[in-house]
Amino acid sequence: MKLVFATNNNHNLKEAKQLLPDSIEILSLKDIDCEDEIAETGSTIPDNAFIKARYIYEKFGMNCFADDTGLEVDALDGRPGVYSARFAGPACRAADNIKKLLTELKGIENRKANFRTSICLMIDGVSTNFEGRVDGVITMAEEGENGFGYDPVFLPNGYTKTFAQMSDEEKNAISHRGVAIRKLVDYLSKLEAPVL
Repeated sequence: MKLVFATNNNHNLKEAKQLLPDSIEILSLKDIDCEDEIAETGSTIPDNAFIKARYIYEKFGMNCFADDTGLEVDALDGRPGVYSARFAGPACRAADNIKKLLTELKGIENRKANFRTSICLMIDGVSTNFEGRVDGVITMAEEGENGFGYDPVFLPNGYTKTFAQMSDEEKNAISHRGVAIRKLVDYLSKLEAPVL
C-alpha cells in the first residue's frame, strides 16, 4: 500500500516511517513533486489535518494522510495549541517558541500541559480521524538534545526524562504522534485489501 504523508516536516516524516509497518510505503510531498505550501487555516488541530489531507487528495488523487500537532498548556488556557509551530511569530524557530513559552510561564506553578496529534486519513475521498494525546508538565529549563519542537521542555507524566532526553524508540512508544499512528495502523490493517 502507498500513502502520501502530507508534510514538509522531515522530523514528522522520520517518526511516521519508524512507526508504520514496512507493508505501507510512505511517500513524502517531495516524492510526488508537491512543493505547495498548504495553508493551515483551521481553527483546531483536527481542522488543519483535514485541510492538508483534502488538498493532497483533491490535487493529486492519491490516498494520503496528514497530521497536525499542538502543545496545550493549562495555565495559558490551552495555548499555544493550533498555533504551536508559530507561537513566537510566523517565521520563528523552535528555540524562539520555547523561549516565549518559558517566559510566559515564569513564576507560574501550574505547569501542566499536553501534546495532542490529530491524523486525518483520506482514502478514496473518505476521511477518518485518529487522535493521540500525552499529558505532562513544562520544565523550568530545556533538557536534552534529541527530538524537535518543544521536546526539550516537555516532561511526560510518570517519566524522569523530557522527550528530548529520550531515544527515538522511547519517545515513539509513548508520544502523542505514536499513539495516533498506532490507531491509524490498526485501522489500515482491518481494511479489506480491495479498498486499498
